[in-house]
Amino acid sequence: MSERSKFLESVTRENAAVVLVDHQVGLLSGVRDIPVGELKHNVVALARAATTLGIPLVVTTTAAESMWGPTTPELVEALPAGQKIIDRSTVNAWHDDRVRGAIEATGRQKLIFAGVSLEVCAALPAISATAAGLDAYVAVDASGTFSQAKREAGLLRMQQAGVIVSDYATLMVEALADNASPESAAVYAALDMPFAVLVGQISAAYQT
Repeated sequence: MSERSKFLESVTRENAAVVLVDHQVGLLSGVRDIPVGELKHNVVALARAATTLGIPLVVTTTAAESMWGPTTPELVEALPAGQKIIDRSTVNAWHDDRVRGAIEATGRQKLIFAGVSLEVCAALPAISATAAGLDAYVAVDASGTFSQAKREAGLLRMQQAGVIVSDYATLMVEALADNASPESAAVYAALDMPFAVLVGQISAAYQT
């Protein structure tokens, strides 16, 4: 029997959780490696698609009242009703007992991280989760940072540590698994991929 490889296993709605770290207005204002509007769109789409698939979310801020401000309103609106946002002081979200406890309480092996900044808020807990024996993924287009150099350094460090790098739509489509699923249309609507919207419009035109 071959040894288990996280690199070859699929992300599913049963084995995954999404961890959104520090998508706060103060931090977003400094993002320079991706347009801020695109970043907001992508993390909102990730949250909505995960919710549609029944994938649990863990959401956190750091120093929300004293330094970096609240979670961006667009993301708050997209979160499931009653979703708790955990505010912490630790740089690495994994080092906060409440955050780590919330992640562990999901019972999921595969953790999809996104954060601002990429090389700290997403990378550090993803690396720590990997060290703890979990499978960490980072949705790089639902994450952002303050320079291209920081982005490149963060990507290199994560890959060296065995974190799997992907994008928000691929991870959610992988979890959907079957386009015949009842949730398929809602997932694609949540992902709001421009090319997919165009394909849907073409398909609808042929059906009329």
